[in-house]
Amino acid sequence: MAEKEEVKLLGIWASPFSRRIEMALKLKGLPYEYFEEILEKKSPLLLALNPIHKKIPVLVHNGKTILESQVILEYIDETWKHNPLLPRDPYERSKARFLAKLVDEQIITAGFVSMARADEKGREVLAEQTRELIMNLEKELVGKDFFGVKTVGFLDLVAGSVIPFCLERGWEGIGLEVISEEKFPEYKRWVKNLEKVDFVKDCIPPKEKHVEHMNHMGERIRSA
Repeated sequence: MAEKEEVKLLGIWASPFSRRIEMALKLKGLPYEYFEEILEKKSPLLLALNPIHKKIPVLVHNGKTILESQVILEYIDETWKHNPLLPRDPYERSKARFLAKLVDEQIITAGFVSMARADEKGREVLAEQTRELIMNLEKELVGKDFFGVKTVGFLDLVAGSVIPFCLERGWEGIGLEVISEEKFPEYKRWVKNLEKVDFVKDCIPPKEKHVEHMNHMGERIRSA
């Protein structure tokens, strides 16, 4: 590796997809330059670096552009080997990838995108579907401090950035409780553990502002 490396990240303060990249960079102890994007007004830099999807996050490493948050996480892990994100065991690594995909595809869809479009009755149905999906994570956390067992890893960054520090803010904004202490004790314990980790705390969006943002995002989905 070169002595001096260029690491840049384009993101949005409220996005779980860019926040998880910041968490990973901080976990690895990597200095980086951050560029804040505006949802409604994408910068020429973002459009130049990601002309196909025009989305954040975008990581630039020594002039190379890496896109899509889970791809970026794996790139970071493979490029800087210390403080590994993914498990070394192939089976455990496959489980982490599978559950991360579950979070980003099914849990976000049921727990926010579809829920934003639904009426009150529909939201209750979707809330139950979301609980069933999150139960897969609950079972995986039994006997562990983190999904990475004793340390924060790949699935912690993916699930943590999305569920407690994003979706739960959206549910709070519409007055809906999806995850209770009674049904999800392992999940609740895991969230408390995450909140004690300095580099995670540094990347959690401010709650009140974030709840307002999630309300705004819900309105955008409904009006689309």
